[in-house]
Amino acid sequence: MAKEATPFDGFWDRPLAELLQQLQATPVGLNSTEAQQRLQQHGANSLTGESRFATLIGFLRSFANPLVIILIVASSVSVVMGDPVSGLIIIAMVLLSVLLNFYMEFQARHAVEEIRKQVATTAAVLRDGTEQELPVADLVPGDIIRLNAGDLVPADCRLLDVRDLHVRESALTGESLPVEKIADDLPTGKHSAVEARNSVFLSTAVQTGMGTAVVVCTGRDTALGEIAQRLAARPPETEFGRGIRQFGLMITRVIMALVLFVLLVNVVLHRPLLESFLFSVALAVGMTPEMMPLIITVTLAQGARRMAKKKVLVKQLSAIEDFGSVTILCSDKTGTLTEGEIVLDRHVDVDGKDDDNVLRLVYLNSYFEAGIKSPLDEAVLKHERPLIVEYEKLDEIPFDFSRKRLSVVVRRGEEIQLVTKGEAESIFGICQSVTVDGATQPFDAARQAKAAETFQKLSADGYRVLGVAARRVEQAASYAPAAEKEMTLAGFAAFLDPPKEGIHTVLEALKQNGVSIVVMTGDNQYVTQKVARDVGLPAERIVTGGQVDTMDDAALAYQAENSAIFARVSPEQKNRVILALKARGHVVGYMGDGINDAPSLHTADVGISVMNGVDVAKDSAKIILLEKDLAVLNEGVVEGRRCFANIMKYIVMGTSSNFGNMFSMAGASLFLPFLPMLPTQVLLNNFLYDISQISIPSDNVDPALLRQPKRWRIDFIRQFMTIIGPISSVYDFLTFGLLLWGFQAYANAPLFRTAWFVESLATQTLVVFVIRTAGNPLKSRPGRPLLIAVFSIVAIAVALPYTPLGKLLSFIPLPLPLLGAIAVLAVTYLLVVQVVKTWFYRKHALL
Repeated sequence: MAKEATPFDGFWDRPLAELLQQLQATPVGLNSTEAQQRLQQHGANSLTGESRFATLIGFLRSFANPLVIILIVASSVSVVMGDPVSGLIIIAMVLLSVLLNFYMEFQARHAVEEIRKQVATTAAVLRDGTEQELPVADLVPGDIIRLNAGDLVPADCRLLDVRDLHVRESALTGESLPVEKIADDLPTGKHSAVEARNSVFLSTAVQTGMGTAVVVCTGRDTALGEIAQRLAARPPETEFGRGIRQFGLMITRVIMALVLFVLLVNVVLHRPLLESFLFSVALAVGMTPEMMPLIITVTLAQGARRMAKKKVLVKQLSAIEDFGSVTILCSDKTGTLTEGEIVLDRHVDVDGKDDDNVLRLVYLNSYFEAGIKSPLDEAVLKHERPLIVEYEKLDEIPFDFSRKRLSVVVRRGEEIQLVTKGEAESIFGICQSVTVDGATQPFDAARQAKAAETFQKLSADGYRVLGVAARRVEQAASYAPAAEKEMTLAGFAAFLDPPKEGIHTVLEALKQNGVSIVVMTGDNQYVTQKVARDVGLPAERIVTGGQVDTMDDAALAYQAENSAIFARVSPEQKNRVILALKARGHVVGYMGDGINDAPSLHTADVGISVMNGVDVAKDSAKIILLEKDLAVLNEGVVEGRRCFANIMKYIVMGTSSNFGNMFSMAGASLFLPFLPMLPTQVLLNNFLYDISQISIPSDNVDPALLRQPKRWRIDFIRQFMTIIGPISSVYDFLTFGLLLWGFQAYANAPLFRTAWFVESLATQTLVVFVIRTAGNPLKSRPGRPLLIAVFSIVAIAVALPYTPLGKLLSFIPLPLPLLGAIAVLAVTYLLVVQVVKTWFYRKHALL
């Protein structure tokens, strides 16, 4: 479906003056009143605006299940054909089940949306004449915004001013290379959005530079508006999602075959067609793990809420399970292994002697930098301030990852100076002279060797080192990176970032939980090795970016598994390391908060950023940490495993006891002269069973299940079903024998149905206490909600036949000897399941 035409289609082809007039935009931006009016007119700046009827639509969608529709239609026919009680009871059961599912899922989704609001991105907007940080959703056409490196472009905008602005437009074009932007009108003619170098578009990312722009189109009126539905579609399938889908297909095939078989047998035996059809459909409902999507959603939502309390925010629910499966975590060292509270500790010349001139130059550079202030800049500005009041800024050459440096042009009186700071090697390459004891000398081989020696010594002492250089320049309208040449090396700024307190304990906890740490940093190998040793990581083998380039994928994969540290690696090299680890079967987490981390955050199985990271990093991540702390991350990993364990409890329950009971029901219909249960009783049995399982998401999990990453294993589930499921069927047939020969129920259908209803519901709910743990159930404490839910359902099953409702459902009171026999069968069933389960887990080396 094509995007509707708007007055601003092709806005990039219009003269800027004409466009500003049409937008009624001014250089100082809108005032709050104008902005509010425009927000009401254009709507929120969102591609996924929610309808006022979204809740109602969601409720009606709950009835879209084919089995639900068939049951409602068939039961309605039953009402019309003279059996109103059974028909109305079935309709009531279906409605109750749908309402329960809808309410629980609505609550879960609401909780997740509240968490997502906490990580909503903001934009720098001129409102009421001042620059403010406002939610992106509040932007309107005519707003004036500022763009800096690391920002996600919040809307479709026309550029008013740019400084070396390069934008990565892969979200729009698929191209990974950044595009250089201009603020000029395009040549006469029509151009596509891809050709619009004077404009930026929603969801593209500022790679380098800065700019000012006017918002033209928001929300669904943007260039991405016509593909909004595609963007809002399901994310790429994760390993967990793939496992769920495969499990669903397996169950569906079994159910279809069994249900069709039962229907055919009942027709051949000349039983009432409508009742046989309702029984078959009810049987399908009982066998279908229809609560699985709800259990998964509720489990993950509760996990997301628990994680939020531990300072871990989840953007995608599916990421929680993947988080728990992480085997290798790749991360920088700053703020994770170290405190992240960087201080400017030394400012020295090339001989390593303290030098106030170096402090003055690095302070000028950081003070006048207009882009995002890095932690190093913040450390400089927190230092005692040198006298710089006489300086004014003329221009800036923004940082980029190819040059690895940033320059400002400042004037004091008649003197104009270019001041540059950046990676030491990058600074060495643009210098032709050096300051020694206040005098300028050639930067010859001897001086280069001395500078390199000082740099390496500082790095080996654990300092993060920046080179500082300067030169006089002539007055110019603007300055480009080409001006960074023939400079004079002033010295080094050395920053100290001590190891994080308690990091040894955290690293050991991660190791005990089966998560290995791989440090990937742009810092040099000397400082990286020092930090690694200080925190207890093996530092004997360090792989540098240069070495990575010489390795093929197989060699890199080997190094990635056997090396804890990669130093001086580029974003592309980090990506290669992650891909190599994934190719070896690892589930890889990557933690990053910078512009250059976005590709790796996308590539990793679980991208993890921090709240104070740049927009493009937070947008790429699935998990957001409120604190850049491995202890917080470890809590999230454990919570992910807790969620996975509880989801698996429901799945193995549904594929063992419940599945076995429904299989028995199908088998019983072959030799009984009546249906083993009425359709209403089958649905009630299934409904009560589902209620007992709702508390599984809050159940306790054995510590042993949290110590190692867990992966989805469809073969494990299939084998568990084929071994444990038949035990349930065996005990069901023992119950049949007891009823038919011990209590003469062959001619008493109500007695048979009532007794089996009680026995089947008791066994398939109580067995959760055995299946929920791999070990001894008496040594594993269930959660209180699960205890209450299961025993309440068993009590209801036993008491129901003695109530008026039981009579309405065609149940009859059971004699006490029969209840006692059912209790004995249930207890022995649980004991047998425990014995077989223990053997099964030992066979699979899980105990």
